[in-house]
Amino acid sequence: MIMTKPRTSHKDPLKVELERMKRLTGLGLELDVVWKPSDEKAVLGEVKEKIIYIYEVRKEKVIGILRHEFIDYCISEAIEPVRTVLNNLIRLINEDLYKRKEKIVEALMRLLFEGRTGDQF
Repeated sequence: MIMTKPRTSHKDPLKVELERMKRLTGLGLELDVVWKPSDEKAVLGEVKEKIIYIYEVRKEKVIGILRHEFIDYCISEAIEPVRTVLNNLIRLINEDLYKRKEKIVEALMRLLFEGRTGDQF
């Protein structure tokens, strides 16, 4: 009979913490986490395509950054519909303002310069 050593569980602390936050909040269930330490990134962490990337190189800081990115993601998801509506409204208002401005410019061009002679270059 061959005896094998019992497997010890070496769970990734980031994944454990992410799962804990998901379980407690019921939010961000689609998220995963990846630690990619890098001194060359302008940010310490970010969420891209449902993955929280942690770039911090100091191991003692990564859990805090994970928590920050998780909360930021959850809030961003909650306000996304409002942001979309506001951006569309701003776009429509800008289009309307541009049309109004052009109408005034054309009216002033007619008022000031229509029928004038000697303005040829």
